[in-house]
Amino acid sequence: MTSTPAERLFTEVVLPHLDDALTLARWLTGNATDAQDVVQEACLRAFKAFEGGRIENPRAWLLTITRNAAFTWLARNRPKSLVLTADPDMEETAGSAERPETPEEAVTAAADADRLEKAMAALPQAYRETIVMREINGLAYREIAEVTGVPIGTVMSRLARARNLLIAALAEPKDRP
Repeated sequence: MTSTPAERLFTEVVLPHLDDALTLARWLTGNATDAQDVVQEACLRAFKAFEGGRIENPRAWLLTITRNAAFTWLARNRPKSLVLTADPDMEETAGSAERPETPEEAVTAAADADRLEKAMAALPQAYRETIVMREINGLAYREIAEVTGVPIGTVMSRLARARNLLIAALAEPKDRP
């Protein structure tokens, strides 16, 4: 099967950013399987909108489409009061460093990852998506502003608030219920 020039260009320009789209979708949906559905929908939307023309920032463009697809998917499939639960696949996405050498270190690392996961899930959606795009996907403030459709100052304040909330949540004693 031969692909068209537009399909080849789409593959070259957009598909390299699929990992970032999947990471964002995982954090927004809280589930790897749902994230795959969202990214598939986002890719279909992106391909339909792609006219083979030049996209100034393909990564931000795809993440914007992924974000919108995630919100659409969440509105259709999740009640507004749903609390996200931890997804075991998310630990891999969060980029844990090397594996701990001892069983005690492994238990401690797993507990810390679980605490971070719960703290991230507890963040308001706007803060969570901002911190994921900055700290996990490595987007610049301007790119986050483009994706979310808010001014750069709002991105900066959301990021600062998200960091403060995470610091506060992680500073609480571990044995608190």
